[in-house]
Amino acid sequence: MPTRLLLPLTAALLLTPARAESRDVTLEVPGARLSATLQTPDGPRHPRPPVALILAGSGPTNRDGDSAAGAAGTYRKLAASLAARGIATLRPDKRGIGASTVADSREETLTFGDLVADARAWLAWIAAQPDLGPVVVMGHSEGGTVALAAVQEQGGTGRSPAQALILLAAPGEDIGTTIRRQITQNPANPPELVQETHRILDALSRGERVTEVLPPLAPVFRPSVQPYLISSLKYDPVRLISAVSMPTLIVQGDRDLQVRPGDARLLAAAQPAARVHLARGVNHVLVPAPLNPAANFATYANAELPLERGLLTTIVDFVQQTLR
Repeated sequence: MPTRLLLPLTAALLLTPARAESRDVTLEVPGARLSATLQTPDGPRHPRPPVALILAGSGPTNRDGDSAAGAAGTYRKLAASLAARGIATLRPDKRGIGASTVADSREETLTFGDLVADARAWLAWIAAQPDLGPVVVMGHSEGGTVALAAVQEQGGTGRSPAQALILLAAPGEDIGTTIRRQITQNPANPPELVQETHRILDALSRGERVTEVLPPLAPVFRPSVQPYLISSLKYDPVRLISAVSMPTLIVQGDRDLQVRPGDARLLAAAQPAARVHLARGVNHVLVPAPLNPAANFATYANAELPLERGLLTTIVDFVQQTLR
């Protein structure tokens, strides 16, 4: 992987001499006991630092950014870099992942709305801490959609405690559109599989569960995950970001194999006030990556790779300029 020339440039952001304090915190919410790591810059220069709430991507991704695809450590590295620049972070395990436990562990009990409610609970927790300053919500991948939903005004409950929003490799289309596009565009999928995908998604969009699923589609549409999909289909990132009034930064790598640069353009078109940063040569786990897909995916399991320097600089500058 061609990263040796990049390492001296990016290492400074990870190795900047600075002391930081980390501690685990827990939060009781309906149906779950959530756990997170609060990392704060230490020293008298950082009273009430700004804090980023980092919301993880899809699947069993933990607070460090490790997932079934590998131990990338994306959020752990991001937290260390931000602490070195005077920015605190709270990075939670999603309910049922890592140290966050649930009262009912069956897959069919989880909904997308649960993740949104948990993010709002963490925002309220941060706002109640006298030693923490203003908060930016930072959502990665599917966590970007969670972030967009979490910062929406909640009727009579008032405005979100968040004062800014950062979307990292966040989708610009709803999950149903993404699944339809990926299944349709894959030349290996026969027409009957494509038609079955449309049939299932049409049913799920009506709130109807499907009992019979073809074996090739079971990983996506197994009955136990359908409640989550039904709830997810209600969240359209374009509609959500169009209602956001707080300062927003959209960050997207041009070598991301999971979320396209076109998704960032969709989000930016719906929210013209947002800042957009296209990270050249960067993939979904926010590191410099080769064009070759296999080598690109191999970076997901390499926790030693530093996050791309320009991306980090953009995030830090946005937080410092926005949350003064």
